[in-house]
Formats: sequence, structure tokens, C-alpha cells
Amino acid sequence: MTENSHGTARNSAAHETADRDVTDRDVTDRDTADRDGAADVSTNTPAETGEAAIPELVIISGMSGAGRSTAAKCLEDLGWFVVDNLPPALIPTMVELGARSQGNVARIAVVVDVRGRRFFDNLRESLADLEAKHVTRRIVFLESSDDALVRRFESVRRPHPLQGDGRIVDGIAAERDLLRELRGDADLVIDTSSLNVHELRAKMDAQFAGESEPELRATVMSFGYKYGLPVDADLVVDCRFLPNPHWVPELRPFTGVNEEVSDYVFDQPGAKEFLNQYTELLQLIAAGYRREGKRYVTIAVGCTGGKHRSVAMSEKLSARLAAEGVETVLVHRDMGRE
Repeated sequence: MTENSHGTARNSAAHETADRDVTDRDVTDRDTADRDGAADVSTNTPAETGEAAIPELVIISGMSGAGRSTAAKCLEDLGWFVVDNLPPALIPTMVELGARSQGNVARIAVVVDVRGRRFFDNLRESLADLEAKHVTRRIVFLESSDDALVRRFESVRRPHPLQGDGRIVDGIAAERDLLRELRGDADLVIDTSSLNVHELRAKMDAQFAGESEPELRATVMSFGYKYGLPVDADLVVDCRFLPNPHWVPELRPFTGVNEEVSDYVFDQPGAKEFLNQYTELLQLIAAGYRREGKRYVTIAVGCTGGKHRSVAMSEKLSARLAAEGVETVLVHRDMGRE
């Protein structure tokens, strides 16, 4: 009995030792496998989740009634993943989810506006977070005049989101004040005061429909001072120092697109010199914009009525920029209004 007990004890001890050896080997094998796995993940991560996997981001904002929904719908039609009224604090999370999609969500557009109320205050923090993570982001700001916004709200018989117990104009003023800093940071400002839905879509298509993203895109816009400055202009050029073809009877009916008018304008003292030197200045500015990551610039060229001098100068200036490799859109805002 005692001998059997000792034998059983010895067998038990042997089994325990064997179990410990197996357990130790298992732990060692698992540790080795974990280390190898960690090494594999560390090795593969840059190739699988590198910076190229981070989605391109566009933030659409601006005045209520200025066309944010139309702009968002246009990007959606171009294949962007669009999220409407996302709280700004969730934008970095949205980008991270897109990065995990293995390229299925390569371009994200987020509509941010005052409907977010208290969430809107988090936008600045979210933008700083995106910059720290080296996320390529652009801000598109939709602008419009007070008169145009009032007409649009009255036509749909809806109150402005911020008007409260006041008038529509009170809500518009409050919104402008709230969005002032964001407008200043915008990469692209589009004034929709005189645009219909189709014209706004055309502008969005011109900026985002290209297969490859250019380094810099310029909009050269002629305008008439008597109709007001373009609110989306980054740079303003005044051509009123040149004689006005309006006072030449045989040229008055034509526009700056006409060859006779253009020849008249550039035959004036200083016209060609101005074009040459301003083109050189724009080359310097464009280089700075590229360094700062600014991709869009609107150059407004004005004369009294926006019919002769500004049109002729805009035509030449846009051609010069295109020859320098800047993708250029030419717009004659006020031509034909007279």
C-alpha cells in the first residue's frame, strides 16, 4: 500500500514535471510567435496603411442657402463619399475609418454648418488634429450676398437656422460672424449670388472633376466696379487707369473679346507693361501659394462696366497663366449686363 502510494507519488511528480515542461515550451513558443507576429505587423504596416491610404478630405461649409447641398451632391456624383452635417469632432474619426477601408473610401467630403450648433466650436480643434496627422484637407466655402440669401429663404418659406425670434437678416448676420474665421481659412470660396444650380455644379466640376489634381488652379474673372467687387476674389486688379473704349463710338457696342477692342486697349501706354509685370508678380505669388498648400486663387480684373478693358486684360492674363502651367478658368462676370 505504502509502496504503491510512493509509486503513484513519483508518477504524479513526473507528470507534473512533464506538464510544466510542456507549459513552459508552449509559453516560449507563444512568446516567440507573438514577437514574430509583431515583427511581421511592424514590417507590413507601412506598406499596407501608409500615408497613401489616408483619404483625401474636403470640408464644405458656408452660408445657409448658399448652395452647400448642391456642392455636396456634385462631389457625390463624382464618386466622393459625402457625409452631411457631421459634427466637427467626428471628422478625424471619419478619416480614420476611411483609412481602414483599404482604398474603398479614397475621397471624403464633409458638410459642416451651423446646424451643428455647439459642435461647430470643435471645428478648429479637429482641423488642428488633421494637420498634426498630415491629412490633406481642403475647405470649400459657399458665399452669397444678403439679398440673394433673403430671397432664397423667403422663396422656400423657411426660417434661417440662427434667426430665432428675429428676422432672416438677423440670422444671416449672426452666421456671417460665426463663419468669419473659417471663411478666411478657406482654400476655395465660391460666390453663388448670381449662380443657378447648374452654374454652381459647373464650377464644382471644373475644380474637382479632373483625374489628376493640379498644383494650382486659377480663376480669372473680369468684373465691373459699378456692379460691386466679387466677394470671392483673392486678388483684385484695377484696369481703370487705361482709356475707356466706351468713349470710342465704333468700339462701344463690342466687348474686350473683340479683336479691335483688345488691340485698342493694349495699344495704350502702360497696358502691355502692366500685363508683363503683373504676370511676373503672379508667378511669385503662385510659387508661394504652392508652398503653403493653397490650390485655388481667384484673380478679379475690374474696369468701370466689366465690358471692355477688364475683359481684354482677363483674356490675355488667363492665356499667360495657362502658358505657365497654371490650370485656368476664365469668367466674365458682368459682360452683357448693359
